[in-house]
Amino acid sequence: MSTPPPPTEAPSWPHCTHGADPVTDPVGCRGIHVPGHRACLAHLNDADRTAYLAGLAPGADIDHRETPFTADLLKQLLAALTDPTTRQPRLGTAMFGGAQFFGDAVFSRAQFAGEAVFVGAQFAGEAVFVGAQFTGSAVFLRAQFTGDASFIGVQFAGDAWFTGARFSDDAWFGGAQFSDYARFGGAQFLTSAWLGPVVCAREVDLSNAVFGAPVTLEIAASAVACVRTRWESTATVRVRRAEVDLGYAVLAAPVAVTAHPAPFTTRIALGTETMDESLLTGPDRVRVTSVQGVDAAHLVLTDTDLSDCLFSGAFHLDQLRLEGRTSLAPTPTGWHRKGISPIRWTRRRTLAEEHHWRAQSAGQPLAPAGAPPEPRRWRTGPHHGDPARTPDPDDVAALYRQLRKAFEDGKNEPGAADFYYGECEMRRHDRTGTPKTERRLLWAYWALSGYGLRASRALGWLAAAMLTTILLLMAFGLPASSPKQEATGTVPVGGGKVTFVIDKQDPKNPVKDRFSTKRFDKALSVTLNSVVFRSSGQDLTTAGTYIEMTSRILEPALLALAVLAIRGRIKR
Repeated sequence: MSTPPPPTEAPSWPHCTHGADPVTDPVGCRGIHVPGHRACLAHLNDADRTAYLAGLAPGADIDHRETPFTADLLKQLLAALTDPTTRQPRLGTAMFGGAQFFGDAVFSRAQFAGEAVFVGAQFAGEAVFVGAQFTGSAVFLRAQFTGDASFIGVQFAGDAWFTGARFSDDAWFGGAQFSDYARFGGAQFLTSAWLGPVVCAREVDLSNAVFGAPVTLEIAASAVACVRTRWESTATVRVRRAEVDLGYAVLAAPVAVTAHPAPFTTRIALGTETMDESLLTGPDRVRVTSVQGVDAAHLVLTDTDLSDCLFSGAFHLDQLRLEGRTSLAPTPTGWHRKGISPIRWTRRRTLAEEHHWRAQSAGQPLAPAGAPPEPRRWRTGPHHGDPARTPDPDDVAALYRQLRKAFEDGKNEPGAADFYYGECEMRRHDRTGTPKTERRLLWAYWALSGYGLRASRALGWLAAAMLTTILLLMAFGLPASSPKQEATGTVPVGGGKVTFVIDKQDPKNPVKDRFSTKRFDKALSVTLNSVVFRSSGQDLTTAGTYIEMTSRILEPALLALAVLAIRGRIKR
């Protein structure tokens, strides 16, 4: 570790001043005085240091801010605080803010009964906290680790603060348990790091952290915040139970976020041990809440719940890879009223942005914070009530279009169907970017076949059209009887050549008995032939001819829409 230039301002506490020089270093050693002395622990004479250490007892509070420690001096201090029963160091409140550890700093299995403060501490050698226990807060803000940092098997009962810490060599956080928050915001992991498996009762905050080398994270927590986290190399993030926020993260290499199916295991002397997740009470699923502002070309999400995930502002969504069992928010269930008409939403997977826009357009009240979503309502967004900050249909249509392409490129045509439906829905409701004529065509396409994706709707219209055709043919299209041929001739006087004119009578409607079984059979034959675009060959009235022509255009189109919808659901 390079030694920083000496500070020119004296600390607020009584400090050692060892090595002070009026020209080059007016402050000197900034280590706080040992109680009853005028020097820090490092610069006490041997007799005074021995007396001070002899006066310590396990669990004592200590304050050695900005004190320089060699490996031997730290070893002497921890020996004085070792509990003879457990043979492990036991400290009360431990103040090591700004301390400088020039050798290996070994705090293995140390017990910190009070607050442990290492703010700005510098570890030139290895920092070893294997098996340590922190009852109070563990504060490593802006600490600098030049050598390996090992926090394997550590238990943090209070907040753990690593905000702004810098790890220049390997960093290991395995088998660790955090009973409160684990804060790594702004931390820098410049070489390989292994964060996990860890269990955190609340949130693991990696916001603004920098990972400069390949990293593996295994985290079981209530929440994982990766807002503006920078991934300079490949990363594998295995998560359990947590809400993961990837908003505005910078991905310079592939990053895979995967929902781990079972509790993590950690290695012990005789094998493996399953991590205790009793600190966690949430559902056993991983919810990604945001990929806003992310270049999704390098992102892979596997087995994640995207029901409340915000995609707006993300780049290259068409290259996002969604693997495994990916779930999105469904449409509201049950029957609803629109004006005086009852309606029921088509069941499909939808984006959170569509929920937020529809909830705002419908004037729904804001859902209570923390309340589970109501199945019969659209989900309200974080900016509910503010139209300027809620995506409009034009924005949501673009999101659906890009995600549809991602599924299609992955040869998942059935999975892309709902995104195509959502895209058409948003275009149908877009009054700014979609012309009125196009909106009307989309409305007709939706009404007839659900944008070519709802076979039941197209088949329903086909059945209705066929029934209507049958009834119209029975009423107006079939003649009363088959027309007869009549022959008339003119015989010249005195014999000679005879000329015959063959005439065919126009078919006529019957006056009564229009809806008989025999006429139904004929009308059904005409209608079934029309569905497959064939002429029935039946004698029809003039009205019947036009009815058949209309049905030969409309009904095959409806049949084609039904076939298209079925194909869209089973195509591979």
